[in-house]
Amino acid sequence: MVEEGALKNEAIGEILELPPPPPNQEKDMAIENQGNLSGFLIQGFSDTPRFHLSLFVLFLGIYLIILLGNLIIFLVISCNPHLHTPMYIFLQNLSLIDISFSSNILPNLLHILLKQQNNISFLGCMTQMYLFMALACSEYFLLTAMAYDRYVAICDPLHYIARMSRKHCAGLITAAFTVGFVDPIGLVVLISKLSYCASHLINHFFCDISPLLKLSCTKIFSVELLIYIGGTLFTFSSFLLTLTSYIFIISAILKIQSSEGRQKAFSTCASHLACVITLYGTVLCLYMRPTTSYSLERDKYFSLLYIVLGPVLNPLIYTLKNREFKSCLHKVRQRFSIKPFR
Repeated sequence: MVEEGALKNEAIGEILELPPPPPNQEKDMAIENQGNLSGFLIQGFSDTPRFHLSLFVLFLGIYLIILLGNLIIFLVISCNPHLHTPMYIFLQNLSLIDISFSSNILPNLLHILLKQQNNISFLGCMTQMYLFMALACSEYFLLTAMAYDRYVAICDPLHYIARMSRKHCAGLITAAFTVGFVDPIGLVVLISKLSYCASHLINHFFCDISPLLKLSCTKIFSVELLIYIGGTLFTFSSFLLTLTSYIFIISAILKIQSSEGRQKAFSTCASHLACVITLYGTVLCLYMRPTTSYSLERDKYFSLLYIVLGPVLNPLIYTLKNREFKSCLHKVRQRFSIKPFR
């Protein structure tokens, strides 16, 4: 009887204990956790497959307009020593950022729409996300430097040459790119360490932060904290510096007695102000909020607007009413025009 009771207790103990996972299941879990190395699938605009060809033509046209407009600005400023002033040097670097920014995303999107091959490697995804954040952050600080340039030109014109010398201008541009490319490193490292064991399908047309965080099956508190800290320290600080510059600029313009003088002073910074409003308006709607209120389907189109609108409009905004740039563009066209043989 004692032996029989002991056997029953042993059987009950075995039932209450959790069974160890089978060897095959452990192997499958290990493979699943290592799935980060295999890459992701980008959904793109797969919900409208019948429009893929039309979307390809549309985005190809937009991409060519971005390349053509910004390359013209870059080449015209490079070929004209008369335009080697701080304002145009900043504009030249802004065109370079716009070309790189759109080239980081649109060619891959065109490939997905045309070939229906939406796979991207893990390293390629992290690289695309890093370049996206680095170029965006560089653009924020470059626009801040351009706001400071306009502030000195309007509020302190007598010391403009000294305060915006080539050395100071180069220092501001170097600082903008350095901060822009250093700031996202920690965030990308943290995101690359997450486990994506639930799904590898990114509900977006490129590797953006929020869709990747939606796929993670690990805690993302540290990543969200770093996003808000970085957004506060860098994005908000650049916005605050730009806003402060324009407060002084507007107050200085209002003190000008003649309406013609006020209009002329405001026209020198109107283009830059339009770009600042477009950029910060879209980025605040997209990223400066908790991920719980993030709608992937809705913000996919806002992201497209954010990526495309600035690079398309910047060449038009800065050159449409700029007589000095138009004159230099005409000289470049005459220089490279082919004369007919007689």
